Amino acid sequence: MPIDIKDTARALDAAALRGPFAARPRLLALGEPTHGEDTLLEVRNELFRQLVAQGGYRTIAIESDCLAALLVDAYVTSGTGSLDEVMERGFSHGFGASAANRELVRWMRAFNEGRPEPEQLRFAGIDGSLEMAGAASPRQALTALHDHLARHLDAELLPCTAPALDRLLGADDRWTEPAAMMDPTRSTGRSAEARELRLLADDLVALLEEHTPHLLAATSREDLDRARLYGRTATDLLRYHRWMADTSPARMTRLVGLRGRMMADNLLALAARGPVLVHAHNAHLQREKSSMRMGGRLLEWWSAGALVSARLGTEYAFVATALGTIRHRGVDAPPPDTVEGLLYALPDDPCVVDARQLATVLGGAPPAPRVSPWFGYAPLDPAHLASMDGVVFIKDLPDVPAPSTPSSHSTSPGRF
Repeated sequence: MPIDIKDTARALDAAALRGPFAARPRLLALGEPTHGEDTLLEVRNELFRQLVAQGGYRTIAIESDCLAALLVDAYVTSGTGSLDEVMERGFSHGFGASAANRELVRWMRAFNEGRPEPEQLRFAGIDGSLEMAGAASPRQALTALHDHLARHLDAELLPCTAPALDRLLGADDRWTEPAAMMDPTRSTGRSAEARELRLLADDLVALLEEHTPHLLAATSREDLDRARLYGRTATDLLRYHRWMADTSPARMTRLVGLRGRMMADNLLALAARGPVLVHAHNAHLQREKSSMRMGGRLLEWWSAGALVSARLGTEYAFVATALGTIRHRGVDAPPPDTVEGLLYALPDDPCVVDARQLATVLGGAPPAPRVSPWFGYAPLDPAHLASMDGVVFIKDLPDVPAPSTPSSHSTSPGRF
């Protein structure tokens, strides 16, 4: 007997997306099942424009380097730099090359023109300073935190001088050695200098918190929040490098878990200042445990969404995105007995589905999991529907040729 799910779906707009929520979520997360498809980002852009206008959201965060994103934020709030510069230097993972990301930044700058600071849109990155080939040097974060404290506290309180910090950091290419991702012995993360830097970073963060009243009076909440961003980025990078140098079987599980917590901490800090819209891969935002295979090994970890949901409860909302076809990647129409196959038969395109209502309708006849022939697309897991707040479904991506030199971030096996 055919399953009728039409009543679970609505034509996609911001009002339909917000339909299941009794109150505005403090953090509304929209996921994507693959990277590098501007059609998905164009849908995101339109939804976020509507949610800013209708829902009062004033921060837009994406899956990109949290420190590099400060350049984008300066541009959209004050016009610092140029659009070309911030697209080149303000994004990680190659995302600055996206026309849809460029349009998002251009629109945010136009939105902020002439608006008082409290009403402006802010831009943020939620990811650590990480790439597929490894992690950044902790230099930028550590020196920025040290400089902030040195400007406002007595020198005798600081655990080290700037020259001493520079000597311990050494050359940046020690930290960014590409071979270290696959060969732990090439990492500097467990050197004597790295161990001392971890202690110094911990002391600097503690000093920042101990002197919060003075620093707030001497600077501003904005400056304090940025110093805290530098502090957690520095300590997290040093911890990440430490695990890059590990040779135990737990190495890769710890690395993906650390990345998830970095994202979660950044999201919680953003949510503390006001309502946030965030866009990232579904695997980073879901409430269920995330998993992927790497080198024949199954890795499982709690994603940023799972960690944030545990803290914020109903103030966190997660809407996944799913696709029917990506024909230029060899992903054809979904089998009719899968979740995507059922959604593919709906009349509205794109549409948004009440995921919990859909799970209830399907309760007696759970659909089969879809298997994607292309590793870059992660199908919906039918078992996760009840833990989602909604599903945005787009039937067909434009049938365009696959890029000849695709981004390593979007196409490397297991990379989200």
